[in-house]
Amino acid sequence: MSQSPHDDGRLHLDTGLMRESLVSEKLGRRTHSDQVRRMVPDVNMIAVGGRSIMDRGAAAILPLVDEIVECKADHRMIVGVGGGTRARHTQQIGLDLGLPNGGLARIVGGSEEQNRDILQFLLAPNGGIVFIKDEIQNLQLQLNDGMIPVTIGQPPYHCWEPPPSEGVLPENGPDVGLFLMAEVFGARSVTYVRDVDGVLDGDVSSGAELETIPRISARELLERGLPGLPVERELLRTLDRARSVNAVRVINGLVPGQLRAALAGEDVGTLIHNDRYTQESAA
Repeated sequence: MSQSPHDDGRLHLDTGLMRESLVSEKLGRRTHSDQVRRMVPDVNMIAVGGRSIMDRGAAAILPLVDEIVECKADHRMIVGVGGGTRARHTQQIGLDLGLPNGGLARIVGGSEEQNRDILQFLLAPNGGIVFIKDEIQNLQLQLNDGMIPVTIGQPPYHCWEPPPSEGVLPENGPDVGLFLMAEVFGARSVTYVRDVDGVLDGDVSSGAELETIPRISARELLERGLPGLPVERELLRTLDRARSVNAVRVINGLVPGQLRAALAGEDVGTLIHNDRYTQESAA
């Protein structure tokens, strides 16, 4: 970037964006870069399911909390959580009142805060603190002090939630919100903790015994159109475009040791990746 004098003596900054339209396709291609500076590249995002884990109560929550504490010695973590049944009840009330999808997105966060506070209280003796998305600049300070930040998952679109392709419910839920946070600060890994062994190859409601898909691309998983997934479909579209986080893992939080194994890079659950991850693995 350089400076050039104007006819009236003023200095202008000569940049590639100086006289460009920011909606230009040509500009988008020209500014594309695979190099992204990571803010906290050694941090792991642990996304705890609201309905799949939190709604199960102490039998599911307490062993998972103990495992998170055990993993703290070897891994830096942020714990995020969804709203579960409370969020669904909140959305149903909103639907009954005729709220638009932006209004529904705005009210879900309050129910998620209840689950966040539960986890924060349980983790407090070992450094668990409430983490607010607007305070992301303080993240490194909190991690350096040995804390475990605990946050909600709902992305901060609020009333500006994009219109869904079908229906009224927001397509960007806590799975997307926690992934976006991890993408912004360049997390080492993102692990979705659920009550199944990963992505199952078939209809989970059929009652049939299904095989776990060990590894699959986000694009292929979307194209297969499985009737039920343990993560939001919008997450797969977001992952396909990501620059920093090129894979996520879905594990069973009801099985002791799976979180520890996932953080250690072992092949547990299902790994969902984008094309960048494939290229990196082949290199």
